[in-house]
Amino acid sequence: MTPLSLQNRRSEAAILWPLWVSVLGLMIISALFIFSTTGGPELTRGVPWYQWTATRQVIAFGIGLLVVLGLSLVDYSRLARWAMVGYWVSVALLVAVHVVGTSRNGARRWLDLGPIQFQPSELAKLTFLFAMANFLARPSSELRSPGVFLKALMLTLLPLGLILKQPDLGSSLVFLPITLVMMLVAGVPQRFVVKLLGGTFLIVSLIAVDIFIAPENWRLIRLQDYQRERLLVYFNADFAPASATPEQRQRAAQRKRQMSWNVEQALISVGSGGFTGKGWREGTQHRLGYLPRLGAHNDFIFSVIAEERGFIGSVAVITLYGIVLFSGIKTAGESRDRLGRLLAVGVVTLFFIHIFVNIGMNIKLMPVTGIPLPLLSAGGTSVLCSLIAVGVLQNIHLYRKRY
Repeated sequence: MTPLSLQNRRSEAAILWPLWVSVLGLMIISALFIFSTTGGPELTRGVPWYQWTATRQVIAFGIGLLVVLGLSLVDYSRLARWAMVGYWVSVALLVAVHVVGTSRNGARRWLDLGPIQFQPSELAKLTFLFAMANFLARPSSELRSPGVFLKALMLTLLPLGLILKQPDLGSSLVFLPITLVMMLVAGVPQRFVVKLLGGTFLIVSLIAVDIFIAPENWRLIRLQDYQRERLLVYFNADFAPASATPEQRQRAAQRKRQMSWNVEQALISVGSGGFTGKGWREGTQHRLGYLPRLGAHNDFIFSVIAEERGFIGSVAVITLYGIVLFSGIKTAGESRDRLGRLLAVGVVTLFFIHIFVNIGMNIKLMPVTGIPLPLLSAGGTSVLCSLIAVGVLQNIHLYRKRY
């Protein structure tokens, strides 16, 4: 073996240290602030330590890292051969949710597996990335075919529709921008990309018509009442129709205040933290119940961090995420094969959407959705899939092609 080839092998075996240091930092922050919101004596009294939410989060981190270690032994190109198998397994699990799934707060999104609750929509995002990357990695000449474009569109719409039906509007709409970005990177003809943009715009327009204009009997896209109300809150629109009586307007105004509560309290949490925060476990918004007990360590974990660690803590979290995203972009740029580049771009897009929407939701830039903050929000399925996605970036770097 020549010195040059030995040097290349060592380079290929290098670990993405900035990526993993950032991931480790996010995991530590997650465990600390989940414990801050759920580890008080009033919440853990009589509960064994291994059943605490923070403990379950750490266990999920450990399982995720073991899975990543196992996947790192297999070249991503070999994993991609099973992409469609994983895709159809995810579709089957999404169908199973509608049949035997567990309902929470009016949504059927989980499968009850005894001691754990599994959310197939998170797995579907990951398997979709592999399936779409593998599908678009074909020669550029084939991507000019309308049939190939339609097949890629069907790959997107099937899980999107099943997740939308749960209902989970936030997670379902994640698939469209991922498909768009991956098509652009793959070199799909511009006319097809324009059609996808047009379709996306049509869906958004129909949702807007459903919210603001259409009578109940004329709505083409029927959102759940709580989804519609969340969007009305985001646009600060009146809950009452124009023909409402004074009593109906009074009830509508009261309902609007109720639906606005979580968003307003999250914004207060972010603002009240100041520059350095109130101190770990000293946040009053979640301790006094102003933030929802069931959401402070999930959807609103960023507002908890901002309150207890202030502007410095918020910037630290965003910086760590920035390093993760930059490492993914760098990995995509270094990849010399279409499959690796598309996979890396898909992972970066998935993370960016989750980060932007969740943090934006906490500071009232985005409507409230159920999209978790990767590696920070509590949730075993989300943590496991996020770590596997990070492992995919490491795998691409480890086995990247050089020619």
